Amino acid sequence: MRRLVVLGSVTGAPGVTTAALALAAAWPTEMDGGVRPVVVEADGSGGDLLVRFGLSPSPSLLDVAAMVGQRYPGSLLGAVHELPFGVRAVVAVPGRGPCREAVRLLATESGLRVLMGEGSDRGTVLLDAGRLGEDVEPLLARADRVLLVARGGAEPLTHMSMYGLGDRSWSERAALALVGPCPYAPDEVAKTVGVARVGSLPWDARAVAAISDTRRTALRTRRWRTPPLVAAARAMAQLLIGEETQMPSADRGADAVAPVGSEWVRAATVRSPGEKGALS
Repeated sequence: MRRLVVLGSVTGAPGVTTAALALAAAWPTEMDGGVRPVVVEADGSGGDLLVRFGLSPSPSLLDVAAMVGQRYPGSLLGAVHELPFGVRAVVAVPGRGPCREAVRLLATESGLRVLMGEGSDRGTVLLDAGRLGEDVEPLLARADRVLLVARGGAEPLTHMSMYGLGDRSWSERAALALVGPCPYAPDEVAKTVGVARVGSLPWDARAVAAISDTRRTALRTRRWRTPPLVAAARAMAQLLIGEETQMPSADRGADAVAPVGSEWVRAATVRSPGEKGALS
C-alpha cells in the first residue's frame, strides 16, 4: 500500500514545494521496496513546476483528476514527469480555478483511490498542498503523515501556535519542518506549537539552485559531500516514517552525525561559509 504524506503551510510562502522536492530526492527508497516517491503538485494556485521546467501541460494534475469516478481509472504514474534532478512529479497547470477543482476531486473517496492505487502498489505520494485550507481537509484526514513547513522566526511560529494544531484530528500524525535558522530550541517549539516531531531544513542555495536547474543534474551528492539540504531532508523523511536515524549536527558540518530521538530532531541549520539563499 502506498503511503500518503501531505505537505503544507499555514501562512506565507515558506518553501513547501522545495521541501517536497528535497524530500523526494532524499527519500529512503529502501523503506518502500526500492520504489521512488512521487511528488503531486496539488497547490490551489498551481503551475510552479510546469513553468519552472518548461514541461508539457499534459499529462498533469488535471489528467489525474479526470480519472476520478471512472470505473477503471488509470494509474497515477501515467501522469508523472521525470524532473532533471531525478525526481518524479505530477505537475499542476497554471490557473487557480482548474487546480482547485482538481484538488477537490482528489479529496473525494474516489480521488483518494486514484492517489493510493491498488493494494499491491508501493511507494510514497508526497502531496504538495501549498497553503492549507478547507479544500484539503479530507486529504489531511486520510494522510499517513502531515508535514507543516514554516520559517523559524518569531512571527511565523506565532502564526503556527495560533493555528490550533492540537484541535485537528490529524495532529498526532503531524510533524513540523523549520526552514532556515531558528532561535528557539526544538523542544520549546514542539511544546508551543503542539506537535511532537520537529525537524529543520537549512538554507542551502546550491541545492535549491540544483532543484531549479533545467539541466540534468545529480542532487544527492556533490563530489564527496552530501548537500546540507539533502542530508536534512533524508533525516526528515526517516522521522516521518518513524525510523530512528541520525542527522547532521549543526556544529560539526553535514558529514558529521548526531543521534536523533524518535520524538523530535535537533535543528540542523548547516550552511557553507558565504552561502546565502532560501527555499522557494
